[in-house]
Amino acid sequence: MLLEAEDGIEVVGDVGTAEDAIRGLERLEPDLVLLDVEMPGIGGIEGSERVLKRRPEAKVVILSMLDDQQTVNDAFAAGASGYVLKRSADEELVRAVRAVLRGERYLDPALGATLAAPTAGPLSELSDRELEVLRLLALGYTNSEIASKLYVSTRTVESHRRNVSVKLRANSRSELVRLALGAGLITQRDAARPEAD
Repeated sequence: MLLEAEDGIEVVGDVGTAEDAIRGLERLEPDLVLLDVEMPGIGGIEGSERVLKRRPEAKVVILSMLDDQQTVNDAFAAGASGYVLKRSADEELVRAVRAVLRGERYLDPALGATLAAPTAGPLSELSDRELEVLRLLALGYTNSEIASKLYVSTRTVESHRRNVSVKLRANSRSELVRLALGAGLITQRDAARPEAD
């Protein structure tokens, strides 16, 4: 009802399980699928992976009561583009849906503040410049683009990137992206760019 009342948003289907959502993809052709982490059956995180495998052009927003870093990381690793807490105001869900439909990533602001706290894990070991490099990497910028934005050499960016990888024990770019998302380094409108290879 909330989404139906919004201009420019049409609800094409309403199902009870992730499996039902997957079965309805071909018939309904949704641009966005809203899943709950704790749906009956396979649940929203595995459901995200299956939805996107079947319909890669779709976007997924996760709605959840869970606010722990691991669940958020798992949701984004499964391909979700948005994560919203059930306790948030209705407007937050609408904001998330609109942002994701514009091609942005969305992390509930309440979550971002919680997960980005200095006590929230290994990111506290990074310098301000390393945090900025990590954020830009997670947004999909290349080393040379980051160098241009930060007015440093590409070699300096490569050095920061190595330091970040060592400190976070991250062996791949996708791991760095997950860590940045989980820590709330990238939220809402600042995550509009696609990831670079």
